[in-house]
Amino acid sequence: MLLALLVSGLVVALVVIGLFVFGLRRRLIQRSGGTFDCSLRWGVSEEPDVSGKGWVYGVARYSGDRIEWFRVFSYAPRPRRLLERSSIEVVSRRAPEGEEELALLSDAVVLGALHRGTRLELAMSEDALTGFLAWLEAAPPGQRVNVA
Repeated sequence: MLLALLVSGLVVALVVIGLFVFGLRRRLIQRSGGTFDCSLRWGVSEEPDVSGKGWVYGVARYSGDRIEWFRVFSYAPRPRRLLERSSIEVVSRRAPEGEEELALLSDAVVLGALHRGTRLELAMSEDALTGFLAWLEAAPPGQRVNVA
């Protein structure tokens, strides 16, 4: 009986510590500001996939001339993807459709883009999208910016 109580107490403590580390990591990512919730689907085809598969929920952070994208459900301190402003080409914009609406946040807009030849989709709120497009267009003089 004592062993079962000790083991269940240890499991509860590990779960609480794990949740605390998730929260601490997100707080550290957002500490410098310039962050927004952003789901990502990497390496998609040109035809819209409305099945909802492949979306990963994350947090994006502006960092100079690039965006650092972090998975929410990860302990990694480094960003999973780096998107450089000069390499991003926006190709489409649409509302989520079908099962995709269940996989994304309720107010999300899906932005199709190319980054160094790889097609990807970003899903973010309308406000975050406005800021993202403004950031893209605010490139230093001489840099090529492709916004559709």
